[in-house]
Amino acid sequence: MTDILPMPVSMKTIIQIFCLSMLSISYHSNADYSKTTLQVRTIAIAPYGIDNSGQLSGIYYDLTHSLLVKSGLAAEHHIFPYGRIIHELKLGKTDLTIMFKYKELSNYVDYIHPLPALKNVVIGRHGSDYQSIKQLEGLNIAYLNGAKFSDEIDNNPKIFKQVVVDFHQGLLMLKKNRVDAIIGPMRPIISSANKLGLNESYFGKALVVSERTPWLQLSKQSKSHISAEKLKIIFSAMIDQGALESIQKNYP
Repeated sequence: MTDILPMPVSMKTIIQIFCLSMLSISYHSNADYSKTTLQVRTIAIAPYGIDNSGQLSGIYYDLTHSLLVKSGLAAEHHIFPYGRIIHELKLGKTDLTIMFKYKELSNYVDYIHPLPALKNVVIGRHGSDYQSIKQLEGLNIAYLNGAKFSDEIDNNPKIFKQVVVDFHQGLLMLKKNRVDAIIGPMRPIISSANKLGLNESYFGKALVVSERTPWLQLSKQSKSHISAEKLKIIFSAMIDQGALESIQKNYP
């Protein structure tokens, strides 16, 4: 009886099998990593979240980083635009962030702990003196993409909104007379203005249009299985001990 000899295996086949094996190992490694590593995002709004060529900092960034250290949690922490974070919270790709409450997120996040409320203003160039939201009708306002600063302004079709990626872009448009005013919290507006060489004398009188409270919030879609109660206890103690005020001193 003639022996059946094994068919020779080509080098190409060996390489293909090796690559498939490595791909499988890599996939399982990444899958395990994503389950155990908390995905944290900070809003890309100075001075709350600052990305200086990969050097990350900011009031909310530093505060959240301190929370992670005190909680002993492994995390990937990135600074992303507002709209992207909202989208990722819904999908569970972002686990933890600090931002305002949004109706569209009410079914997707748990609110852990509030931070001090921020006043949102509409402010234009020197000489503008807006006394009411009614006066804004017919004007173009630079409005941060993904943000919701005032329901009354959002729902008024006579107030035109020019969507911008950040306050820097909005202020450039204001400087070039492409918009009449900009909306948002005063602190990040002034922070961005200073980087453009604009001081407070450049602006007119600010009209306060709302007061919103930022919250530490955790996605309900999170696969990290982190304890919301544990986060609340640690974060509450940090706020009570003045951690926020201490960090704010680093960002005048």
